[in-house]
Amino acid sequence: MTVSERAAGERHTVSSDYDVLVVGGVGVDTIVRVDELRVPPGDSVFVEPLVDYVGHTGNGVALGWHTLGLRTKFIDFLGDDPQGRMVLDHYARHGLDFAHVVSPHGTPRAANLVDPQGRRFSFYDGRHPADLRLPRDFYLPFLERSAHVHLSITGHNQDMYEDIHRLGVTSSTDLHDWDGRNPHHRAYALASDYVFLSAAAIHDRLEAVLRSVVEEGRARFVVATDGADGCHLLVRGEDRVRHFSAVRPERPVVDTNGAGDAFVTAFLHSLFEGREWEECVLAGSVAGAFVCGSVGTHTEFIDLPGLRAAGARAAAALR
Repeated sequence: MTVSERAAGERHTVSSDYDVLVVGGVGVDTIVRVDELRVPPGDSVFVEPLVDYVGHTGNGVALGWHTLGLRTKFIDFLGDDPQGRMVLDHYARHGLDFAHVVSPHGTPRAANLVDPQGRRFSFYDGRHPADLRLPRDFYLPFLERSAHVHLSITGHNQDMYEDIHRLGVTSSTDLHDWDGRNPHHRAYALASDYVFLSAAAIHDRLEAVLRSVVEEGRARFVVATDGADGCHLLVRGEDRVRHFSAVRPERPVVDTNGAGDAFVTAFLHSLFEGREWEECVLAGSVAGAFVCGSVGTHTEFIDLPGLRAAGARAAAALR
């Protein structure tokens, strides 16, 4: 069965108002540009001006799909605070359809250190307690009107899977730098149809971890992105883990914040169009490389004409 046939068979058959629903993962990032990712001697150092950006993984996925032209709905908790108002103003400017429940714990924040090569290290404040959950009467009407749902690994959306499976809506998740063992991430890995993660923490166990996701869960495929080394793809029913080379960035790499989110959105956009695996990977790689050429978190997204054009150039270069 081709990807096109499989994707057609997996589409939610009920008429949907939204192509994609993104659940969880918005906050404010403070970017700190540093000379290197280590603590220097002394007790202080001058850096470039600190800048706040609306960010976090769900934000990147939602705005990425919105820019590619998909009918996108984004829902989450949000604080009634200056950061929350910053988020709402940002989405109003972008025209992103967003709904939220007010969190008494405030809007999540993170501090991201970024070095001159664009590498980053993030400190998340984790302000939402482990038992926080989005109310079912809030999320269910949106889920019922969606063809696909993407769940960020925030915790407060994990109880949605029973309704997702009951409704037959396809689901995706990004496990980020999962170590292959943490049970919080594993719950998302085994309950989602399309699984993405970073290879950063599992290089010596990569194949075993990918196989465990497919063999123990419901995933139709799992992708491990590997930075400049490309990505690894395991498809259910196939024996081997495929490796794909990275595309050459068309712009200098200045900031890798959001590259993984861009990969997910473009890969799945191509899957929804019924394209072959190689085309899905190429689209994801092109979108991820594009994001690395802009400073800050989720400040620039590739649109569909740009993705098509850059994809054609990248394909020609790989031949």
